[in-house]
Amino acid sequence: MTGWQEFALALGAFMLSHLLPRVAGLRGTLIRLLGRRAYFALYGLASLILLGWVISAAGRAPYIELWPQAPWTRWVPFVATPIAFVLAACGIGAGLPGSLGASRRREYDPAHPGIAAITRHPVLLALTLWALAHLPPNGDLSHVVLFGLFALFSLLAMPAFDRRALRTFGPGAFAGAPILSLRPVFDHAWWQENTRAVMLRGAVGVLLWCVVLHLHASAIGAWPFPG
Repeated sequence: MTGWQEFALALGAFMLSHLLPRVAGLRGTLIRLLGRRAYFALYGLASLILLGWVISAAGRAPYIELWPQAPWTRWVPFVATPIAFVLAACGIGAGLPGSLGASRRREYDPAHPGIAAITRHPVLLALTLWALAHLPPNGDLSHVVLFGLFALFSLLAMPAFDRRALRTFGPGAFAGAPILSLRPVFDHAWWQENTRAVMLRGAVGVLLWCVVLHLHASAIGAWPFPG
């Protein structure tokens, strides 16, 4: 198997693993058979394994340079990735209007939107930011395809989740929950209500980023620090 064939196979397997469960109610059937916790535990493990495979396969694909790696490009993911980790940490398990990572036990409250006042898709926005930030220092064809598709996949998922939320919650599903707004960041009242949650979840996000940063070279094979 050539490097390009392995990369195409790994990428196809990763994408199909996220599309097939939604075909013909397969995910619902598996949840009924395995139980919700077991299904998502197995699905998460499979996703991590496939993600590791596709990233390593991209590194083994033939190197075709599209643009050179300038020293400043390493700063882009170094600065943007911790923001992505904080966004994801704030979004997972939060009360959101039907987005990826939203809690099924916490209903969305437009009067107290929390992180949804900044974005109703914090996890998808985090994935998009992570992928786009990795493009500047990775100007070879395989990595441009890899990170470009991750960014596109995350962006296209937003309207898909929005359509499902509209069907489930009706036309008021997104009240007080924009795609993206930085206004709450400068709103004292929003911080008064959300400081504790944002700081706690933000600390978890930064801690996870530090762990990933220091495992990056050994796990991915690429030095993540600028310079």
